[in-house]
Amino acid sequence: MVHIPSPYRSKEEYVHAIFSSIAHRYDLLNTALSFNRDKYWRRFAAAQAGLQPGGCGLDVCCGTGMLTIEQARLVGPRGRVVGLDFCENMLAKARENVKKTPFSEQIQFVQGNAVNLPFPDNTFDCATIGFALRNVPDIRKTISEMARVVRPGGKVVSLELSKPSAPLFKQLYYFYFNHLVPLLGRLGIGFDGPYSYLPNSLKDFPHQREIKELFSDVGLADARYYELTGGIVTVHVGTVV
Repeated sequence: MVHIPSPYRSKEEYVHAIFSSIAHRYDLLNTALSFNRDKYWRRFAAAQAGLQPGGCGLDVCCGTGMLTIEQARLVGPRGRVVGLDFCENMLAKARENVKKTPFSEQIQFVQGNAVNLPFPDNTFDCATIGFALRNVPDIRKTISEMARVVRPGGKVVSLELSKPSAPLFKQLYYFYFNHLVPLLGRLGIGFDGPYSYLPNSLKDFPHQREIKELFSDVGLADARYYELTGGIVTVHVGTVV
């Protein structure tokens, strides 16, 4: 289990505090720590969502809005995308990011919780979640809620850190992830804590095979996953029936 330090009463409260504190440097550090692969990962994930021009997408736990923006590229000027997050600071950064793009008119941001989405059933053509499934208080409930608000035939997509399996690569990756990422993160934001949580959150996160089973268990059809960059991240996809 991830250690929840005092004075936080729950994982949800702790995660909120972490992302509130790093929102201003989150995008820069993501790009640096992933060696600029994060952009490719998000574009790949968005491409699995099946969005068409004029479509309507949801990005759950949208953070600074980067995956939300990728959805907006796909739906075009006639489409609409909603980004939802529970962290005010991350949403403020997302709005700032969107202002630098041509997609301001297509994107709406909403404050809300992934385990109780404030939308009616069958509202969206897809729902994505990027680098956040390991942070939610209930993984199954989050996937189930995403499926609930997507129309039949639409996609539920998760982009998440995962556990590589190739022996030598795995050893090098975990050395980098467990030792260098917390150090570089501390240098990037000026204090310890948030980027020590990152490797700890992955230790308790289910293997990509188990997440695929969860997709199937909540009723998503054709559940599958794609391991990217040696299995550093995995994209899961399921179809609402």
